[in-house]
Amino acid sequence: MSTLKIEDLHVGVNTDTGLKPILNGIDLVINTNETHAIMGPNGSGKSTLAYALAGHPKYEVTSGSVTLDGEDVLEMSVDERAKAGLFLAMQYPVEVPGVTVTNFLRSAKTAIDGEAPKLRNWTKDLKQAMENLRVDPAFASRNVNEGFSGGEKKRHEILQLEMLKPKFAVLDETDSGLDVDALRIVSEGVNRVKDATDVGIMLITHYTRILNYIKPDHVHVIIKGKVAEEGGPELAERLENEGYDRFFTAGV
Repeated sequence: MSTLKIEDLHVGVNTDTGLKPILNGIDLVINTNETHAIMGPNGSGKSTLAYALAGHPKYEVTSGSVTLDGEDVLEMSVDERAKAGLFLAMQYPVEVPGVTVTNFLRSAKTAIDGEAPKLRNWTKDLKQAMENLRVDPAFASRNVNEGFSGGEKKRHEILQLEMLKPKFAVLDETDSGLDVDALRIVSEGVNRVKDATDVGIMLITHYTRILNYIKPDHVHVIIKGKVAEEGGPELAERLENEGYDRFFTAGV
């Protein structure tokens, strides 16, 4: 079992007017084979948490710690974090002109593992993963995210997850922009990876609809950069019925 531990994490974002505090002391512990749903309204700090874990240069950790199996994640470069087992499925995946999906995935796998995967097995596994995600075979020869629809971009993120097999996956609003069918297919992909690899999942979302497909073990509500409430799946059901207003009316 591996453990991702976040303690008293404070993070700000660099703006034209200086550093703006966003996270104000986040504490989370995620083990492999667990699914943690991170919920909260817009502007609460959910995506800031994701990008801080991934090492985005725009986000500055001002205090606190993040460790993966006792190793200091914050001292690692972005590529070192990936090699240690961290994976981020971005809310807004970027285009990479001139780099095909096939080359991107195999290069990433080689960099993470330190050696190239055996081509025959890799080709077979990639073909199967694409079939599972209902992806056209021509997808493999297209440039990464170039001209992709919103649904194709999100399927590509899950294709990366399935092929790279990280210890921990941070899924930043993977459900945004997906229709009902795409949401089901993407969710099935996440569940398939978890069943096969015991990956620990941090699932960031506004809404509970994706939680109908990906069942969380724990739910954490972030309000104004802090964890305001924690619970099990029943907490997500309460949020579906009541929304987030009670946190603000209570002065959290």
